[in-house]
Amino acid sequence: LTLVFGLMDVLNFGHGAFIAVGAYIATLVLVPMAGYVQADSLWLNLLALAPAAILAMAVSGALGLVFERVLILPVYGNHLKQILITMGGLIVAEQMPYALWGPPPIPLPLPTSLRGSFIIGDIAIAKYRVLAMLVGLVVFGLVLLVLNRTKIGLLIRAGVENREMVEALGYKIKRLFLGVFMVGSALAGLGGIMWALYREEVHASIGGELTVLVFIVIIIGGLGSIGGCFIGAILVAMVANYGGFLVPKLALISNILLMVAVLMWRPRGLYPVTNR
Repeated sequence: LTLVFGLMDVLNFGHGAFIAVGAYIATLVLVPMAGYVQADSLWLNLLALAPAAILAMAVSGALGLVFERVLILPVYGNHLKQILITMGGLIVAEQMPYALWGPPPIPLPLPTSLRGSFIIGDIAIAKYRVLAMLVGLVVFGLVLLVLNRTKIGLLIRAGVENREMVEALGYKIKRLFLGVFMVGSALAGLGGIMWALYREEVHASIGGELTVLVFIVIIIGGLGSIGGCFIGAILVAMVANYGGFLVPKLALISNILLMVAVLMWRPRGLYPVTNR
């Protein structure tokens, strides 16, 4: 989500709200369908997960429409105002689940078929992490394809660089940016359900706890860079795992140290968008 907004030259600190909304909306499907979720059948598990993911994305996308029209539209081009107003939106949005679902966390156990690990020699790979990796790669590939190989992607990049020119050619840049914002919000909702299943519970701050980590990844990779986001995510994951194993006391600040080291070497990130 943050990567998509980076392409639009929008600094949105409220993306945690879409993650939380996606996670909570998923419980509306997965909790009543507990029998399918706990069935020892991959197809029955997917039968429950598919509508939950679709509904989470639809509601998060609709929330993105309201968020963009009310909060983002008046502050396009002003990064300071974007940061302030989206952080305010996040604070307000995080209180909505408390009002609708109450403060207690909602248990969201993993489907039975996704529990356990694949054993390859001396290596154990969690089944759910394999699914999460595959979903991430598919989303990454589709975003990359749309932005670099389609007319819509060309218009998005052109609209960021020269909005007046694109509008002069007859394209409704406001509608285009609204659509991009809604897609980014929907992807955040998908991320919300994936993260909630990994944590096996849903609570109101589930999105906010990822905000700092997501921005570290984007800053390391370079704002608006698809490849940079991918490399940044891998570096953050490797440093967190190997750093926590080798020097446990530095585990909590390993990502910050990595970001500082990268920015000292390349102030705009590893793969910044060069035409900015």
